[in-house]
Amino acid sequence: MKNIFTNHPNSIGETYFQHFLKSMSFGIKLIFIGFRAFIHAVLPWCYEYSVSEYVYKLNQTLQNRKKSVNK
Repeated sequence: MKNIFTNHPNSIGETYFQHFLKSMSFGIKLIFIGFRAFIHAVLPWCYEYSVSEYVYKLNQTLQNRKKSVNK
């Protein structure tokens, strides 16, 4: 029987718990990036470049993970 909780994590070489922790860390980072973006919208001099830099870094991390899985 196909287990919907482990199918995807196993397909990328992770256990359910490893995938849970990694996904949670990305989610928390995205929440903080979002807060910075809202603050920047109201106070444009705050976090002038940090939001785009964090998004770029997070994207690089995700792309590197994708490349390592697709080897």
